Amino acid sequence: MRLVLDWDGTVTERDTLELVIDRFGDIATYRRTGALMGRDLSHDEALAQSFRTVRAPLDEVVGWVVDTVRVRAGFRELVDRHRPLVVSSGFRELIDPVLAREGVELEVLANRVDARPDGWRISFREQSRCATCGEPCKRSVLPAGEVTYVGDGYSDHCAALAAARVFATGELANYLDERGVPYQRFGDLRDVMLALSAEGGVG
Repeated sequence: MRLVLDWDGTVTERDTLELVIDRFGDIATYRRTGALMGRDLSHDEALAQSFRTVRAPLDEVVGWVVDTVRVRAGFRELVDRHRPLVVSSGFRELIDPVLAREGVELEVLANRVDARPDGWRISFREQSRCATCGEPCKRSVLPAGEVTYVGDGYSDHCAALAAARVFATGELANYLDERGVPYQRFGDLRDVMLALSAEGGVG
């Protein structure tokens, strides 16, 4: 069974995308579009609108992210033991520098960003709409076979429903609770590692 991790708010203690918009863009737009996700806007549409408000140079944002963003406790140990795949709605340009800071090399599937001075533009990884949720989502890039999925938010909904086993926190946990879908709650990534180790781990 393959271990798959979301990045923002799952590997990281806080959602990096929200932190960046709060520091360099318009957090009111982020909150307004976030409230419309799943109704009037898709996840990608909401994210694209929010990041059009970010106009800072990429190197300035990357430097701030590397200084500011913290990963959850247990990340390095989980990586060393299980070599997870990271599937993120965030950007390689912001994820890779944090991994480098942590001295970690992992397979990452994520979006890309063009940091234009008139507003950042996102190049989305997934283009085709999912037959299950109706949005371009993470389900289509999950590895073949059974998956253990770890996530925290809206972009994790469909992938979590496709997984054989789920660890959840935050909004994802609330979503699964509402649907009666079983999962294990986690506080940090040591919780995930200990649960997997106690039950034979993942492949």
